[in-house]
Amino acid sequence: MKILVIRRDNIGDLLCTTPLLASLRQTYPQAWIGVLANSYNAPALAGNPDVDAVFAYCKGKHRAAGESLLGVWWRTLKMLVGLRRRRLDLILVASAGGSGFARWIGARRIIAQEERGGGHEVERTQRLLQFLGPVPAPGPMRLVADAAVRARLQAALPAVPGEGLRLALHVSARKPSQRWPEARFVELVRRLLERGVVRQVLLFWAPGAEDDPLHPGDDAKAGRIMAALAGLPVAPVPTRHLEELIAGLSLADVMLCADGGAMHVAAAQGKPVLALFGKSSVEQWQPWAVPRQVLQSDSQDVADLDVETVEAAFLRLTGAA
Repeated sequence: MKILVIRRDNIGDLLCTTPLLASLRQTYPQAWIGVLANSYNAPALAGNPDVDAVFAYCKGKHRAAGESLLGVWWRTLKMLVGLRRRRLDLILVASAGGSGFARWIGARRIIAQEERGGGHEVERTQRLLQFLGPVPAPGPMRLVADAAVRARLQAALPAVPGEGLRLALHVSARKPSQRWPEARFVELVRRLLERGVVRQVLLFWAPGAEDDPLHPGDDAKAGRIMAALAGLPVAPVPTRHLEELIAGLSLADVMLCADGGAMHVAAAQGKPVLALFGKSSVEQWQPWAVPRQVLQSDSQDVADLDVETVEAAFLRLTGAA
């Protein structure tokens, strides 16, 4: 049996599909299982034992500098032709906008459920299986860090002896309502280090300049935070590629971040997560199947969360309260 799953949106969405892939592998152990993703999120499936092949197309906004839209579209067309020639038995469309690809590729059966009900995104995606039989309870998300990249990042970190946790702190967020002020990150780090509950902080951020029209980043913000925390055990972890983010977060014991792709990357590696939510659904997007604390103010703006509230949640999460 040849099965293709289409998930063409963000990193977190694709990771929320990995329990579905695991269920397919368990139900059809001899099947060929492929995933159609995009060049931005596809590295999240590297090394996934439930997947036989990943087909990644490039969205126009993700194309390299100097690369034409025509060239991007031509490569995508060739990939779709190759998939069509495989004569697939089943296509599961797990994201909006994937039905057009599914119809063009073709299969003996295409399942594209537009309304998937409520609950967590993992559960909503898992319901695609109801058209094939009983729906198994979804397991945890699955993500494999590249061992070589992990070793390289580990070697670059300064050794910090003693007890306490290694905290991954991601200070970026795509939505304005999920951006916590940098001064509060600084104050929180100082408090956690003084308490001794944290021995080292790994600082993560979205790479790039804030005025980049395609991929705005927080290089300047991270630089200011590092300057404010000079002399403390805080190590920057630049992540120019998703593989580096995955490997870097694998080195931490616990994660603190806003709702977003990095949150799901940490959860998919089994890390406890303290997540700050702005204008997004906690029910649908909270960290899946890991110890978690989720904070969302009445205004749905993380700027209205004070340091004391976030510190208390972190202490609850780590059992240090």
